[in-house]
Amino acid sequence: MMQVPNVGAFVRALLPVRLTGGHTVTFGVWLAVHPDDLPHVFAVWWEPEYADLVLHGWLANALPVWDLLGTPVRAVVRNPEHTPYCADSPDDDLAAVLTQEWPHEPVLAAIGDR
Repeated sequence: MMQVPNVGAFVRALLPVRLTGGHTVTFGVWLAVHPDDLPHVFAVWWEPEYADLVLHGWLANALPVWDLLGTPVRAVVRNPEHTPYCADSPDDDLAAVLTQEWPHEPVLAAIGDR
C-alpha cells in the first residue's frame, strides 16, 4: 500500500480472470482507495482482523484487453496469506471480467505484447 502526495492512496490487490481450458491469469493491480481508509488498512494488514478486510476502490492501472481504468471494484481477503482479491464490481464490464470465462489466446497475446 502507498499514499502518494497530491495523487492518492493505493492498495495492491489480485484480479483473477478465468480463461478457457481451465486456466486462470491473475493480474496484480493497484486499487485507488479513499485516503481516509488507508490507516485502517495499514492497521489490520498483519493482524487477525485482516481476514475480514473489505476494500472499496477503483482500478488504478490498465489491464490488457479491457478498458477498465478507474472502474469501481470491491476487494476481499480470500486467504489471509494473500493480498485482497477483486471480488465484484457495480460496473457491468468489470463484473463480466470477474465472472465470465475468456478465450485464453487473445488475453495471453495481449499480455505478451506489453
